[in-house]
Amino acid sequence: MSSRKTKSNAHAECLSQVQRILRERFCHHSPHSNLFGVQVQYKHLIELLKRTAIYGESNSVLIVGPRGSGKTTLLNHALKELMEIEVSENVIQVHLNGLLQTNEKIALKEITRQLNLDNVVEDKVFGSFAENLSFLLEALQKGDRTSSCPVIFILDEFDIFAHQKNQTLLYNLFDISQSAQTPVAVIGLTCRLDILELLEKRVKSRFSHRQIHLMNSFDFPQYLKIFKEQLSLPAEFPDKAFAERWNENVHCLSEDSTVLEVLQKHFSVNKNFQSLHMLLMLALNRVTVSHPFMTSADLMEAQHMCSLDSKANIVHGLSVLEICLIIAMKHLNDIYEEEPFNFQMVYNEFQKFIQRKAHSVYNFEKPVVMKAFEHLQQLELIKPVERTSVNSQREYQLVKLLLDNTQIMNALQKYSNCPTDVRQWATSSLSWL
Repeated sequence: MSSRKTKSNAHAECLSQVQRILRERFCHHSPHSNLFGVQVQYKHLIELLKRTAIYGESNSVLIVGPRGSGKTTLLNHALKELMEIEVSENVIQVHLNGLLQTNEKIALKEITRQLNLDNVVEDKVFGSFAENLSFLLEALQKGDRTSSCPVIFILDEFDIFAHQKNQTLLYNLFDISQSAQTPVAVIGLTCRLDILELLEKRVKSRFSHRQIHLMNSFDFPQYLKIFKEQLSLPAEFPDKAFAERWNENVHCLSEDSTVLEVLQKHFSVNKNFQSLHMLLMLALNRVTVSHPFMTSADLMEAQHMCSLDSKANIVHGLSVLEICLIIAMKHLNDIYEEEPFNFQMVYNEFQKFIQRKAHSVYNFEKPVVMKAFEHLQQLELIKPVERTSVNSQREYQLVKLLLDNTQIMNALQKYSNCPTDVRQWATSSLSWL
């Protein structure tokens, strides 16, 4: 009994390690995984970083690409390689994010913290951001330019910094990268292809205009290879026997027709890394001690969860009256070919249904129906097509339905409390005349 319990605990610990390794890989842009299709961009970036770290040459570059294209992963790989060379102990990294450092004061405080210069600054008062930043970098100098501490500034969500007042942070960082004694590399990450258009003239003149572009250009066989690589356990995994069985299972999954269909569907919708990582994360959550290996059913369920329609899900929590109003709007869309409509038109359509079926159960007072209509607007299932005038009557304000017919019908199929006659009304292709 004791040995069985010990074995069970060891098995649980093993799975816990699997979960930790893979979740870290999916969530933290791990530099230990392979890069796919960006070797040229990687070579460009690592050479630029080495010129700053080894030769004391200041540089600036923007890494541009859509979300999930691997910008952060590319940078993490380059920084990992840089930290493995002999001069790595002298290289300092400063990570800033436009979503967190929302103004120059917060940014400067974060730079001071990451440079470990809080005790140097203490109660000193500076006239400007530039003076303060220059003082911080001078505090790192050990002599001439070649023996100073190289500093790498990484600016994530770079376009948000470009929207800050006067672009003070960008101006000073780019200015220092041209003139200061301390070697500085400024690396910006952004999704905006038009990022240079956002920069002020004085900022643009100090930027090197180097850009590294990333696009999701891999095909499905490469996508399948990435799938296998992302799920496989590393060679240094403590339990070699379990790692071998896990990796063999991953290989079998990659050849399973059901899994291939799931991946093909996922690939055709969105082939970025973030989307794939979300799919794998949801499938990984289903792995337990009693279910230690991922199956095709896990991936199918994960794909279903990824493709859930948030608006259609809202419909499941609506009252029968609100469902009836949505069906009335569906019919109006069919009749008037997606043209805007108003509450009075919806109410008239609803009244036709009541009169046709002689349903006293659905015969609500008009103010009650208006309240339900307004609730649908609050839930953003319908939206006004023009600004509401103070003098305009609410009944005649034009709106549009934000659900299409497929979403409505799928939602009704899962709506357990929907009366049969209401469901039949929804499936009818004609208005109830």
